[in-house]
Amino acid sequence: MKKIQLSHTLPCVFQGRTDIVSDIWNREVTFEREKLYLVEANSGTGKSSLCSYIYGYRHDYQGQILFDGEDVSQYSVAQWTDIRQHHFALLWQELRMFPELTAWENVEIKNKLTGQQTKEQIQTWFEMLGITDKLNAKLGRMSFGQQQRVALIRALCQPFDFLFVDEPISHLDDTNAVIMGQIMTAEAKKQGASIIATSIGKHIELAYDQVFNL
Repeated sequence: MKKIQLSHTLPCVFQGRTDIVSDIWNREVTFEREKLYLVEANSGTGKSSLCSYIYGYRHDYQGQILFDGEDVSQYSVAQWTDIRQHHFALLWQELRMFPELTAWENVEIKNKLTGQQTKEQIQTWFEMLGITDKLNAKLGRMSFGQQQRVALIRALCQPFDFLFVDEPISHLDDTNAVIMGQIMTAEAKKQGASIIATSIGKHIELAYDQVFNL
């Protein structure tokens, strides 16, 4: 996939409002592959909704979303499955992990499906992010910041054209935030992919091609 387009897209809950000032809602917006984007927003402006709409998780919006010029409103379950398996990777704000499994099991359960990363690569990322000692720890017993790092590694265990990261460093210190940014950009470059990051304040310092105010 080379391009994601939003054409006058607006959450249904905002319909009828005349006070919305946004670079994205009700505009013509294009996200292109191999670029870096930041979406800055205030709480309640639809940041997580934007990710859910593009990912096909929610459909309560008006307007259009197009992938390479094709309207996604009529996509079948099989088409969405293919998109999520081969084109989109997503780090959810609320992570959506399995607390009863270990950090390693949370990552492995996805990588076994895709075969995308080697065991050595995954272990290297754990080491870079300072959580090697948590490999066999139950996720539910880890801090949210540690869980965010595991969630990033899991998100990278698949092929993708676009990587969505929703407030990925909200609970990270500056050092780990920088390392996370390095890991993300290196893998995106390796796959020839784009990164779309969201933030309501603290954000990863990357050389963004474009910054949107939601």
